[in-house]
Amino acid sequence: MKKKRKIWLLSIFSIIMLIVSACGQEENSSTIADAKESDKTIRIGYQKFGTLNILKSKGELETHLKEVGYTVDWTEFPAGPQLLEALNVGSIDFGHTGEAPPIFAQAANAPLVYIANQPANPSGEAIVVQKDSPIKNVKDLKGKKVGLNKGSNVHYLLVKALDGSRSCS
Repeated sequence: MKKKRKIWLLSIFSIIMLIVSACGQEENSSTIADAKESDKTIRIGYQKFGTLNILKSKGELETHLKEVGYTVDWTEFPAGPQLLEALNVGSIDFGHTGEAPPIFAQAANAPLVYIANQPANPSGEAIVVQKDSPIKNVKDLKGKKVGLNKGSNVHYLLVKALDGSRSCS
């Protein structure tokens, strides 16, 4: 597992370095001198899960990018839909989200590009209720209100769970 994490972090770092090198190719030296400080910042959106948090906490990305004149601005988002909206309006340059939010975003015609993916982790999500709840299975949700983040992985999880419960009827 440690080897996979190192490979994933190296991949993310490599991708970001490719983005930086592509952004950093100037026509002449006067362009470099005229560059705004904001043009030398990579804005990264992240959530409380995922491998970007490891990269952020170690500070290695900032160290390596500083060597080539870039800074990193990290912005935390509560969930994928908000992160992708920020990407869509240009508030961030790069982000990491679960597998379902980009599907919902693309259905709304958001122009985004996938640069990497990570295997899904369905065991990291669940439909939960209070311990003493009368709800014991998905069928018991009929007629109930369910709180979720629209366009998120949990939205997709609920849709698929409800779809599966209908086929059991």
